Amino acid sequence: MLIQSWFDVWRVAVVAAVTYPLLIALLRLSGKRTLAKMNAFDLVVTVALGSTLATILLSRDVSIVEGVAALVMLVALQLVATWLSVRARPVRRLLKAQPTLLARDGRLLPEALRAQRVTAEEVRQAIRSHGLGDLGLVAAVVLETDGTFSVIPAQQAGRLTALHGVPGVEPGGGQGVEP
Repeated sequence: MLIQSWFDVWRVAVVAAVTYPLLIALLRLSGKRTLAKMNAFDLVVTVALGSTLATILLSRDVSIVEGVAALVMLVALQLVATWLSVRARPVRRLLKAQPTLLARDGRLLPEALRAQRVTAEEVRQAIRSHGLGDLGLVAAVVLETDGTFSVIPAQQAGRLTALHGVPGVEPGGGQGVEP
């Protein structure tokens, strides 16, 4: 069946014309954080927004006002959650993963690799993509909360204060302390 009813086609077009610009406006108003590189929490919110928009567009049982209320609530709840995560460490720990040290001073950390389900080959690829050809030239590799790898070359490591807050990195002892 190609078309069930022209009314349904027009309804989808009208609802999309109303809700899509509203969603874009809500995302712009909510700030850069909503559209930043995603961690698991951000991904869930993004999928929920997309699912809600699809439901609004395709379900006759959901009014435009109900759909707009759902979108506004999802964005508002995401704003509240991120606001709390910036201000309360327990909320931050609940909502966001911690970065993980995968390599240190030219050596891979096998236990960390296993715990994060990352292969040595993936870490080596990240090192190569940062223009380094020798693991010995690496001070640290960190798996960030958004799933990306940060590679710190030994030549640019300094006191490694950027590793403050990464579990497994002890302050002092040449491993860096937050200034």
